Amino acid sequence: MNNLEKYTKVFTETFEIPEEEVQSLKYQDIKAWDSVGHMGLVAKLEEAFDIMMETDDIIDLSSFEKGKEILAKYDVEIK
Repeated sequence: MNNLEKYTKVFTETFEIPEEEVQSLKYQDIKAWDSVGHMGLVAKLEEAFDIMMETDDIIDLSSFEKGKEILAKYDVEIK
């Protein structure tokens, strides 16, 4: 499984949504991505990629696309 597949899987499993919906997903677009869902997402991303995100990055994680940029800071390339 490549990093994009792994990244997408974290979103689909965390929010229980189909893969087709994640590409344009933004914070609070769906009921599941509230503050509690956000912290669950962060925990699963940290576990999946073996990283520890900084507080500013956790706050900045506002969309599927933005998450890719943030993970790049931790040398996780999502293509």
